[in-house]
Amino acid sequence: MQTKNVVEHRVQKGVYLVDGQLATLNAAPGKRVHGEQLFKRGGREYREWNPKQSKLAAAIVKGLKTPAIQPTSIVLYLGAANGATASHVSDIARVVYCVEFSARAARDLLRVCSQRENMVPIVADARKPGEYGDVGEVDVVFEDVADPEQARILKENARFLRKGGLALLAVKAACIDSSKPPKKMFERSQKRIGGLI
Repeated sequence: MQTKNVVEHRVQKGVYLVDGQLATLNAAPGKRVHGEQLFKRGGREYREWNPKQSKLAAAIVKGLKTPAIQPTSIVLYLGAANGATASHVSDIARVVYCVEFSARAARDLLRVCSQRENMVPIVADARKPGEYGDVGEVDVVFEDVADPEQARILKENARFLRKGGLALLAVKAACIDSSKPPKKMFERSQKRIGGLI
């Protein structure tokens, strides 16, 4: 474990810079999720959050203007996969409902959630929000699902958003149509989302 200077990141509460590396305050001290570095300072432990492995971290590094997730946020995370990025969200947010359909990824997700009190695993299909309708109101819906119908999935899950809540979509251009340039797929997604929510 290394000791480094910690400076709060200017873009979002709960996200820090440790010698220029993005990090979150570890909600499960001593535990790593995906081999990330741990940094200790002043009795607090921080986890490296690699923007090359997390679309949400990359968005923050690129200057995400809206503070997406706050310490008081209740988050519905669609496509939580093995729980790596979702665990960083749990370092920041009050509660994270983690929806994952793949049995293989869900096994890893369940292990991560068992180490973090504020992560709730939901093994279900994000295309069928009725399967987890008891989630209730959330502040943020973050979708990272590999599906050509990403915009429709976001719309169907927006039913959980409280008034004034925020929906974030990690567009996977190749999943929508790999024969077209990614820029076209981003534009298409933007148009579809604009008319959906």
